[in-house]
Amino acid sequence: MGEAAARGRKSIGAKRNPESADAIVEAAEAVLREAGYAGFSIEAVARRARAGKPTIYRWWPSKAALLIEVYQRQKHVETPDTGNVEDDLAGFLENLFAHWRDTPSGNIYRSLIAEAQSDETAAAALAEYSKGRRSHTGLMIERAKARGEVAADVDAGIVADLIASYAWRHLLSNRLGEDEAAIRAAVRYVVRGIAPAR
Repeated sequence: MGEAAARGRKSIGAKRNPESADAIVEAAEAVLREAGYAGFSIEAVARRARAGKPTIYRWWPSKAALLIEVYQRQKHVETPDTGNVEDDLAGFLENLFAHWRDTPSGNIYRSLIAEAQSDETAAAALAEYSKGRRSHTGLMIERAKARGEVAADVDAGIVADLIASYAWRHLLSNRLGEDEAAIRAAVRYVVRGIAPAR
């Protein structure tokens, strides 16, 4: 075996080799940049990363699973903790819209949602990812409950779904330029509905 080959990335079975995994995700990002979602394939990623398709499928069971990892690595959206539920939710939506609008992540996520409509594997991967995001957004509601801003019997997960629905509608209709006043108005309607009775 030559010295270059000896220094090459080595497979370590089902457990991910961090160096190889990073190379695959970076290749996936490059393929997306150059070919867009329509031109994205595991074959193209494998060629770019100089990795075998079986390795990619061992670590990511579907194209959607790999794309979600690319999306997660690109996603850096601050979740505010201002001490006020309206400010937290509005700030979160403003940050999310800016991220979707100003980075490739919006197009990636929009494409994943579209693929999930006709591909069960993509739908399952998206549902699993969304479950984690639902819990994350729900934490803002739980903090507000502890401060007495939200009624004790409010289901934080359902409120998170309402916020996600508003966000997804704007993403899918490419209306990510919504101004702060419009976002705050929508959040205010939600907040009024979950406030404790006076």
